[in-house]
Amino acid sequence: MIEKTSTLQKVIEAVEALDIDAQILLIDIITKRLNQQRRDELLKEVAQAQHDYEQGSVRRGSVEDLMAELED
Repeated sequence: MIEKTSTLQKVIEAVEALDIDAQILLIDIITKRLNQQRRDELLKEVAQAQHDYEQGSVRRGSVEDLMAELED
């Protein structure tokens, strides 16, 4: 944990050493990469859900069906 904190602190200090325009550019790059990672994760989840559905391991029903199943 201490090593991670130390590494993070070094990164923060390196970013603070950049001029404002470079910091803004860095934020933009990181934001775009994080958004792409989220899209990639979502695509994996959708693919897994489709696979589960095709394998028959997903059930369909109404809210009432779910509630009735939970009560059993």
